[in-house]
Amino acid sequence: MTKLFMFEKPVGMRDTLPELFQLKRQVRDSISQEVARWGYAPIETPTLEFYETIGAASAILDQQLFKLLDPDGNTLVLRPDMTAPIARIAASTLRKAERPLRLTYDAPVFRSQQREGGKSAEFEQIGVELIGDGSNSADGEVIALMMASLEKAGLKDYQVAVGHVGFVNAFLYEILGNESRVDAFLRFLYEKNYVGFRKEVDQLALSSIDKRRLKDLLQLKGGTEVLAKAESLVESQEAQDALAQLQQLISVLDAYNLSEHMLIDLKLVMHMSYYTGAVFEAYSSGLGYPLGSGGRYDELLSKFDHPEPATGFGLRLDRLTEALGKTKESITNDVCIIFSNERRKEAMEKAITLRQEERTVVMQDITGIKNIDSYSAQFTEVVYFVGSNGNGGGAR
Repeated sequence: MTKLFMFEKPVGMRDTLPELFQLKRQVRDSISQEVARWGYAPIETPTLEFYETIGAASAILDQQLFKLLDPDGNTLVLRPDMTAPIARIAASTLRKAERPLRLTYDAPVFRSQQREGGKSAEFEQIGVELIGDGSNSADGEVIALMMASLEKAGLKDYQVAVGHVGFVNAFLYEILGNESRVDAFLRFLYEKNYVGFRKEVDQLALSSIDKRRLKDLLQLKGGTEVLAKAESLVESQEAQDALAQLQQLISVLDAYNLSEHMLIDLKLVMHMSYYTGAVFEAYSSGLGYPLGSGGRYDELLSKFDHPEPATGFGLRLDRLTEALGKTKESITNDVCIIFSNERRKEAMEKAITLRQEERTVVMQDITGIKNIDSYSAQFTEVVYFVGSNGNGGGAR
């Protein structure tokens, strides 16, 4: 190993030090407990999957996949998301299980990033998948659960934008009528490059009315009034049907009393191509990227020869801890027992007693400490078993 790489990490990889690890664990535990209360069962999938199945089904760009070969020459990938692996399980091992399935996960995923991007290539996702239920109630449930999870984690200042992929696709095809054109405009929307969107509209050989309709799409964000505005812009039955589904979903969410943290955004587009219906993203003030997202993906399981409806969400644990803005507190341990060799047995007995009282105890040989005062400052209580007398330990 050369000195150049001795302290370096691969691009996009990060260390998690004890203080941040403790904060992430608190957030993770609070979300996991809430998800369990809603009846979702935990599940794990392998870190490595076959490229031909999960790599293709995940809808992650090929250049973002971490690939390697197994001894038999098969191409493997580090899982780039959790939805595709869970879809594989639902279509195989759980194929005959009672529907709907409610599954939850908490796992790291891996996506290769450009060197100049500064993004994490490994990050932890925690989320749910609701498989086998095509109703608006299922979409409403996962959105409501994501909001409940954010609040249980301690986040109060957040907003969830809800849209419909079917509406955006139908509206763009209605005007542009060309798949390559539609894909180009979907890219602008996904990147939230609305300036580029408008400039591209101006270059099109369309009527002034259609150009205005395309630009009006960018204004379809707000309360329920945007549904009426959207209805006046579209002509196709597909777009009208998508708006009707979204209206029904809003009615479901109203029953959860979630309007305070929710808005409608009909230009919302997700990076995953497998989404087919309602989609949503969670934001927090002061954070320039989503905390989490989700939506309906009714066609994904057909890639595993078991078509059925599904919906779900995933939260980014790293972004959520950042949004919470909590100060990472220094780790302060409970009790330290400092002992000398001749009183080791007494120290061990004391440690056993304290641990039975649910105390956290560190045992430290005095010969292994360079500075007793600075070392002891880490602990709430320090008990000494040093010297040759047998009268017990002293505490501070």
